[in-house]
Amino acid sequence: MNKYEIEIKNKLFNEISKIIEQTKGKVAIYLNAQITLLYWNIGNYILKELKEKDLITYGKNILATLSQELTRKYGKGFTYTALTRMMKVAKNFTKENIATMSQLLSWSHLIELSYIDDDLKRTFYTQMAVAEKWSVRNLRKQIDAMLFERTAIAKQPEKIIQQNLNKLVQNKALHPDLVFKNTYILDFLNLPADYSEKDLENALLKNLEQFIMELGNGFAFLERQKRIPVDSIDYYLDLLFYHRKLKRLVAIDLKLGKYKPEYKAQMELYLRWLEKYEMQENEEKPIGLLLCSEGNTEHIELLLLDEDKIKVARYLTELPSKEWFIDKLHKALELINNNENIQ
Repeated sequence: MNKYEIEIKNKLFNEISKIIEQTKGKVAIYLNAQITLLYWNIGNYILKELKEKDLITYGKNILATLSQELTRKYGKGFTYTALTRMMKVAKNFTKENIATMSQLLSWSHLIELSYIDDDLKRTFYTQMAVAEKWSVRNLRKQIDAMLFERTAIAKQPEKIIQQNLNKLVQNKALHPDLVFKNTYILDFLNLPADYSEKDLENALLKNLEQFIMELGNGFAFLERQKRIPVDSIDYYLDLLFYHRKLKRLVAIDLKLGKYKPEYKAQMELYLRWLEKYEMQENEEKPIGLLLCSEGNTEHIELLLLDEDKIKVARYLTELPSKEWFIDKLHKALELINNNENIQ
């Protein structure tokens, strides 16, 4: 072939390859959706039949025999465990929900989500998985790490949580409370018992990748010990990040011990300076995160109950039990409810 023919051939090859890849993607989505709907329909039908005939208690023997016959006729995919999972998904997702979710998440995602009994928590992980494009492995990791209990949004009323999750899925807005946590696990630092704030900062930078993973998706590291000159006095911000989806600078200050009221004034100074001198066009106002080594929830709630631009969180250098997170969330919710009743 001459040069002209080769160019035409290459153009045809590239464009046809695009068409094939796009079609393969659409076919994969379609097949995933149809398989998900098939499994949901099977699970829903089994639930309905056993319930109508009052056989839920005795369903184990029925399912065992049913799975054997279905496997003989249709092959893999209809084991006893598979059928129970179909029932679990059907129990926790409506037909309307499953029709939408089948376009966005795999059947394996839905199985993981179906084991979350709390409706609001399941909705949180479902919509976060869609918005953040989590793999099944990452979804399982976030559930095991108690992300819902640790995310600041968990302390909000159910109606507010649902509204912010809906906005997230509709790509309208990402609320900071879906980004920031009330507790960060920094068990990868291997700090000595008598570590200083400088030791903590150095360890975080040495393990920057893991720290960013703990902060969450969208964070980009910009600077350490950011100089903040005000009236011939130099202040230094520990860490400066940027969050791509929030479109904000994120100022992080590290503190040993409990939160103190003066930390708020210091952070406000940093944020106003960043807003005046560092904020770019089309960015939102900077937001601050105070990371303290000890918790004092009541102090924080009373001083920063409606604060949006400054977040206060506790960091832990060792991983506590899941019961610890649940207890912490319950106490925070109880405190908020008490404050609302007083008002």
